[in-house]
Formats: sequence, structure tokens, C-alpha cells
Amino acid sequence: MNCVLPKSSVEKIRRGVDRQRLVDTAMALIEVPSPTRSAGVVADRLASLLEADGFTVERFVADWPEAPAVVVRFDTGKPGRVLQFDGHLDTVHLPFVPPRCENGNLYGSGAADMKGGIAAFVEALRVLRDTQSLSAGSILLTAHDHHEGPWGDRRQLRALIRAGYTGDAVLLPEYLADCLPVVGRGMAVLEIKISRDGEPVHEVLRPLEQPDVLGTGAELVVHFRTLNERLKKNTLPHAGHDSIFVGFFNAGEIFNQSPTECFIKGTRRWVTPGSLESVQAEFNRILEEFAQASGTRIDANFDARGDAFRIEPTDPIIPAFQAAYKAITGTALPMGGKPFVDDGNTLSLMGGLPALTHGPAATGAHTLQECVSVLELVRVAQVYALTAVGYCAQLPS
Repeated sequence: MNCVLPKSSVEKIRRGVDRQRLVDTAMALIEVPSPTRSAGVVADRLASLLEADGFTVERFVADWPEAPAVVVRFDTGKPGRVLQFDGHLDTVHLPFVPPRCENGNLYGSGAADMKGGIAAFVEALRVLRDTQSLSAGSILLTAHDHHEGPWGDRRQLRALIRAGYTGDAVLLPEYLADCLPVVGRGMAVLEIKISRDGEPVHEVLRPLEQPDVLGTGAELVVHFRTLNERLKKNTLPHAGHDSIFVGFFNAGEIFNQSPTECFIKGTRRWVTPGSLESVQAEFNRILEEFAQASGTRIDANFDARGDAFRIEPTDPIIPAFQAAYKAITGTALPMGGKPFVDDGNTLSLMGGLPALTHGPAATGAHTLQECVSVLELVRVAQVYALTAVGYCAQLPS
């Protein structure tokens, strides 16, 4: 399916994006500290900016009264598709870095992840309205807290989805710009606690029949390493392969103590969409077998952050995006895989939506050196607006 954008719309969008207005919006968002679970003030700031622009703003509690989500609908009143712009306003828990703009680059907490991207889609919304380029359909803008782990559990996005705050397709401005991710792995954070009854005891005084929590943990890690080699056979083009990874192992207080607890943390990733339940069932079965064989008690948390996903190349959002990207850059974006899990995985899993992650080529995410080019923010705003022009004009199938 091809998507042809009117040349007049392309020129209107190109000229319509206001670079200084975009920068001012990004700076206004970045200057409000908003670590995950504390994004209420910046949500208020975004709502005020949108209201000052003349948009009607809805504040949906979305299971987190401390920071109600920000929702805007821009409807042409004519039948067409709904394109959703979705972003998270919270940042990782690092020392706050105030915003500054130097030599064409924007710096500060959230500049890359993802207040710069949110400012870009806000500018896209303004331009669509100001140029009257959207001939049909509508835009749904949503912004929320509770994205960054381990502090947040994505409850706000899940509540938005359950309440029907979704479009027919979604664009998310995370810092991925070198490919169009049409596939991605699912991911779960693993937290395992192996324990036994009794108290810690000197190694020479422990009863012979006493369960060995540390040894059981070590054997489990070795089992996971062997399992990982087998999982590598589960592959999908662009996405990579299944994996299980251990990055944390802790037990005991001193070298000659028999401890009562052992802790293991890691990740499980998979490439096959819809396999979340089977992956979790396999994980639970392994732990049950180890607990029974070792005489220990094993408790675990399988925190699924998103299922694997795949967007069909024929989905209307793909040609609409590629036409917009080519109109701005002169070339199409190569298909690829998403290396991380973001809110698009949740939108795909819960909402069944084609969710495209595309944002500025930013650097320093999850560090104190976040940086994004203003020209990249302008490009993202133009691409988002033009994607809407091509996508929303089509009637839903």
C-alpha cells in the first residue's frame, strides 16, 4: 500500500514548524524535575501549555492521582483514522540537570528521554491545527507518569488503555532514529528469592540435612546459562533471539556462614509475539523443580514489562510513516528491530495496536549528559505531522 502526500501539505508542514516555539516548550518541560512517580507538576505544566495554545485538555487520573495523565483530542469532524501520540513525562532517578540550549543542542534531565520528543509531538499537533493540513480523522495526544523502571510499573498507560484512550495506531518519540522498528522482543524482569527455615549458622555447625540456599542459587544460575544457549535458537529477523540473563547474585554476610537467603535478579527476553504466558509458565516450572529437589523455598516475581510484537509491513501506519519520513529526509527508513522495551510493547500487548517507536537521534538517555539536537526535534515534529496527514485521511478497515 502506497501513501502519497500532497506537495502543498509537505510545504505547509515544513514551514509551519516553529523552531523557537518547540525549544521553548521543551525547556519548559525539562525545567520541572519529574522523577518517576513524581511527574504531577510537569503534567500540570504540559496541560497549561496546551490550554494556552487553545486545546481542550482532559486530566484522566489513570490509577495515579498524584499525576493525572494529560489527554488532548484534535478532531477534524470528518471520518478517518485516529493517530495517537504517546509519551512519558517521568525521568529516571538521577540528580536533576537544568535545561540549557547551546550550539543547536538541548541539554538537561529528560531532553533525550523523552521531554524533547513530547515537545516535538506537541509542535506537530500545533502545526496540524494551524495549517489545517489534517483533512480527516483525528489526533489523540496522551502523556503520563510511571514509565521508568524499577520505580514505575506503567500503571498509568495500562489504565489509559483499559479506559479506551487509544488510537488506531501510535507513535512514540523514544530515542530511536536509525531504523523503523517493526519487531521487538518481550521482556520480563526476574527477581528470585531462595530461602530456608532457621537462622544463619557457621559452616561447621550446620546440620547435614540443612538446605543450601547459596548452592541452589548457583546451580540455578548455571541452569539459566545452559538454557540461554538453547534459547538462542529462537530467532526472528530484526528482533534477534530469546535470552535469559542474570546480572545480580547475592547471599550471605561473611565467608564462612551458611545463609538463609539467596537473591538472584535478571531478565528474560523473547521474540515470539503472544508467548508471554508460555514463557512465564516455563520459568515457574523450573523454579518449582529446583525448590523440590533442594528442599528450599523459592519465591519469584516475573515482572513482564511488555510482550514481543510484530507490525505487518502492510499495516497502513508503515507506508504513511515512510512517506512522511521520505518527504522530510529524502529517503525511506530501513526496517529493523527495537532493541529495548518501551510503552509500545504495552500498547501492542494490551491494546492490539501497531505502535511505532521513532524519535530524535538523541544521546545520554539514563545519564546526566542527556542531549538532543534541535534540528532533530524539528525533524520529528515534521515527520509526525506528515504521518498524521497520510494516515488519518484513510478510513479504518
